[in-house]
Amino acid sequence: MPGSNYKRILLKLSGEVLMGSSQFGIDPETVQRVAEEVKAAKDAGYELCLVIGGGNIFRGIAGAARGLDRTTGDYMGMLATIMNALAMQNALEKLGVETRVQSAIPMATVCEPYIRRRAVRHLEKGRIVIFAAGTGNPFFTTDTAAALRALEIHAEVILMAKNGVEGVYTDDPQTNPDAEFIPEITHREAIERGLKVMDTTALSLCMDNHLPIHVFNMADDSNINRIISGDRVGTLVTT
Repeated sequence: MPGSNYKRILLKLSGEVLMGSSQFGIDPETVQRVAEEVKAAKDAGYELCLVIGGGNIFRGIAGAARGLDRTTGDYMGMLATIMNALAMQNALEKLGVETRVQSAIPMATVCEPYIRRRAVRHLEKGRIVIFAAGTGNPFFTTDTAAALRALEIHAEVILMAKNGVEGVYTDDPQTNPDAEFIPEITHREAIERGLKVMDTTALSLCMDNHLPIHVFNMADDSNINRIISGDRVGTLVTT
């Protein structure tokens, strides 16, 4: 599908993308680099919204594995995504890009509550919208939040940025050197084969609503703009 078909795009970033070379936390230089890529896409005329994970700060499922109540851990993870969203908002606004953070958990002091019509209006006015706090519910990942928000605001595609991998593989390329790269696959096939595109709930939601997903490596500064320009980069997941 040529990039000219896209008008409204949701970019899903893993929290690990914001770590840079650090082991955890937020690397300001990396956040600034990502913000510059996002600004370049906006300047090309696209409406952009973002969902950012919180794995660079806290993962609810990892906390549960260490004995923390899963619900409590997931809420802590949602707060981590708000921290990442505020960092990205700050970086974008330093570049002169109007940006709004909308949180699924009401937090009026620091950001707006998530209101679908308001989010759409922001996009129509040329602002970037960052959706934070996932869906606002435990047991749902930010992958599911990305799929849900993309459908709610009528985005044409999800760009799913990965940290250090080029797209979807037959196995984890970091542990299996024989893992093969997959340039194109259907949602159903990815689910049946258990491939790590995004979690199964999110993938099923995209499949049922015919929402394509581009999985790509965020380490290459040009990848976002290459994809929306129509180049085949990373893995394309469609129905």
